[in-house]
Amino acid sequence: MSLIAPHIRSMQGYAYGEQPDDPSIIKLNTNENPYPPSPAVRQALTELDYASLRLYPNATSAKLRSAIAKHCGVAAEQVLVTNGGDEAIRLVAAASLQKDSVMVTAEPGYSLYPVVASVLNARCLPMELGQDFRLVEGAARRCIGQQARLVSLPNPNAPSGVLTTTNEIDVFAARFKGMLLIDEAYVDFVDPDLQHDLLPLLQRHRHLLLLRTFSKGYSLAGARVGYLLGDPDLIHELETKVRDSYNVNTVSQAIALAALGDQEHARTAWAAVRSERERVTGALRSDGFQVPESQANFVLPRYADRANMAPTFNRLRDANILVRYFKTPRLQDRLRITIGTPAQNDTLLDALLTK
Repeated sequence: MSLIAPHIRSMQGYAYGEQPDDPSIIKLNTNENPYPPSPAVRQALTELDYASLRLYPNATSAKLRSAIAKHCGVAAEQVLVTNGGDEAIRLVAAASLQKDSVMVTAEPGYSLYPVVASVLNARCLPMELGQDFRLVEGAARRCIGQQARLVSLPNPNAPSGVLTTTNEIDVFAARFKGMLLIDEAYVDFVDPDLQHDLLPLLQRHRHLLLLRTFSKGYSLAGARVGYLLGDPDLIHELETKVRDSYNVNTVSQAIALAALGDQEHARTAWAAVRSERERVTGALRSDGFQVPESQANFVLPRYADRANMAPTFNRLRDANILVRYFKTPRLQDRLRITIGTPAQNDTLLDALLTK
């Protein structure tokens, strides 16, 4: 008898981005923030009572939960703090899916979603996006026809960075009544002039959940802190029945609270990323690349006469520049490039652009 269940043995696991040990390598492959976290994070670490680590952390991340609620203008009962955004995805999937039930997610999209569905012995069906990486007409109707119990959409989309508008999400949520998870991992990098805000939709759609994280916008990918926003009854079910006990450690709670409290630092970093995103996009387009209008901290360039970007990916890697290449039908002619510091971006452009 196999020790591993058949559906686990036959599935494909998640492939994470390369994590090099050499600090000289320019790492633009995993969408990390190129700027350090707030100095308040260092202060919080300095002031942390190490003796307190013998105790379990606060089970509900109460202080951080209240601070997030205040920041977002919602009740604390509408917030669930998680061990990174990935735990939030797993919690929602575990609560809504059962064997052979259907999860639908954007294609292309975050490659963890089908892995989570497979672990639960559920089916993950693609929601094919248009050539512009936007929702196609009738998307909600198709999800209903597929009997989806859960729809998960990254917004801004990963890997394109294209933003689905508040109105588009509102219309989708009004039609599809199953669990709807909008993954806003990169929402901090959206241009403020767009006035994009899904929070008011929580009042109209009880089946809507918003996922956010400290990994990207607050430069705390190593701390693993995320959170869900949604209807209090839905959050309560997830918190009390599906969530792991003591799921966010003491250190991570403290530094996330410190980072959230320094909005000036965070907004300065977001603005710097947006500025570099615009510069990098402009340089790529001037050289002949087609680049979707990204509202995230990465871009997805395509060069018209290159059907396969694997050679370019390897050439950059040989130059100690890591970007992300996905060998899939929709993405094999593109590279996903994280926005780095100005110096990192200069090195990338010098290596990538034609002379």
